[in-house]
Amino acid sequence: MTNISPLALAALSSSAVATAIVLLFPLAPVQAFASPPARVFISSSSGTNGKFLAPLQAERGKFNPLGGFLGDVASSLFSSTGPADPEFDSEMAVAVSSSWDDIRKNLESKQTKEEKHFRSNLAKGYGSPSPLHKLRLFDDSNREEDIRVTLYRDSASWCPYCQKVWMTLEEKRIPYRVEKINMRCYGEKPASFNRMQPSGAIPVAIIDGTTYNQSNDIMYALESLFSDHKSLSPRKEDRAKAQELLRLERQIFSAWMYWLTGSPQYRDNFIAVLLTVEGELKASQGGDFFLGKDVSIVDFMFAPFLERMTASMVFFKGFQIRVARGEPTDFPAINSWFDAMEELASYQLTKSDFYTHCWDLPPQLGGSSHEDSGEPFERAINGERTLDGTRGSWELPLLPHNGGIEPDWEWVGDEAVARREATERLSYNHNNIVKFAARGAGKKGIPSYSAPLADPNAISNEAVVASIDAVLRLVAVAMLEGVDCCEEEISKLAEKLVTLGGKGFSSDVVASLGYLRDRIGVPRDMTLPAARQLRAHLNWAASAILKEVESS
Repeated sequence: MTNISPLALAALSSSAVATAIVLLFPLAPVQAFASPPARVFISSSSGTNGKFLAPLQAERGKFNPLGGFLGDVASSLFSSTGPADPEFDSEMAVAVSSSWDDIRKNLESKQTKEEKHFRSNLAKGYGSPSPLHKLRLFDDSNREEDIRVTLYRDSASWCPYCQKVWMTLEEKRIPYRVEKINMRCYGEKPASFNRMQPSGAIPVAIIDGTTYNQSNDIMYALESLFSDHKSLSPRKEDRAKAQELLRLERQIFSAWMYWLTGSPQYRDNFIAVLLTVEGELKASQGGDFFLGKDVSIVDFMFAPFLERMTASMVFFKGFQIRVARGEPTDFPAINSWFDAMEELASYQLTKSDFYTHCWDLPPQLGGSSHEDSGEPFERAINGERTLDGTRGSWELPLLPHNGGIEPDWEWVGDEAVARREATERLSYNHNNIVKFAARGAGKKGIPSYSAPLADPNAISNEAVVASIDAVLRLVAVAMLEGVDCCEEEISKLAEKLVTLGGKGFSSDVVASLGYLRDRIGVPRDMTLPAARQLRAHLNWAASAILKEVESS
């Protein structure tokens, strides 16, 4: 009998893995703001459009989906990095007509009132919830000096145990501070945290001066100590059912782990337990949550792992649980539960996308087991090809629901809202983002970390910085004005890159764009609709450069 990987249980009992920490807020050293990859798919010597349009690709080996990528030049130990050429950089600086200041002004002319106040609300702890909040007061009825809770959560916003505590704080509207802590797989923990939590596990919360170091203990403490806030406790008559459901949550977790990290022999058991979950939700009276019309702590216990199951099962096994509204499914009650959860701002805030989960889970688990039936879904989630194989799935115009694989986040708004969000994140932090992307043409860091996408010690290639900046400015303009308005300018920019820099240099720029694209994380950097737009617009720009490389 095959047992669940000890690494899987150990990792998921403590934390999640960061695969992208890039578009957040300006920090002084470039090394500090991101977890760049150990390997990148795009080789600086490769020049094919098809290769670029497929992002980081896992080897499809049992227990080792992240064992290697196609191409390993752009960020290898032996990649060349060089100083910037001032004359060439001056040419690139004026190659795009819009400056970052121009882009910010254009963005502000299109933003809603709430969007315009996003950054000021972050600083005050107000406004709609965001992963960028480090102080959360909700509104001016709360004062910073009255905060009683400090939450220590993972820097990547992907730890399932952090997620349920985070949701609890938001749903109950309890003011709190956030301290972000690295995972061992992508960085070092500060000594002060290790003294407080010798195991290094997260989340940790300090409430009224008392330290709580287990997620369930934190949730129950919040429910007990903040009883004047919204209650998430089951009603008295539901307590026995709640205990039964919490045992079921552990059963579905175990069944998921066995199949995800093991062989197809565990499929039937997983489906059987999942159908039990479906039955409990179908039997729930008066609403779509586990205990009826009101969300409870039971839903928050299930949410992080049901979310990760829907992503990983379709990616690795080709087993689809989550579908868009109105689509046929064997799990209508589970889908209705997700629909109900997605109406909660607390869940919208913390929810990730399939791509992020499917690259963030295997390093936590010691690997995940691929099955052939998952390959078409894997390619589509990775941005390589749509399910029907006719085009790239991260290609403009984007297909609704990624061609039927992952429901769109309709609560975010239309595509214009998503493009404005992506442009805001890009333009606000452009200096750091450009330097981060330049690692795609730079050198791997030493020492390395276990997460394949994490390389905080990587060295950027300064020679490509000005060129990346020019391309990203044009990407931002295209997101605001439409790619049709920018086709001539991107063609001229690509021609200048190849003419003045050469094919190899231009391929390094493309490698850097791919490096950035593959590391846009949800929810850490932005929502899924914004991430889809930025990924696709980066592909648009890179495709134009590659077309020029290939034709010259």
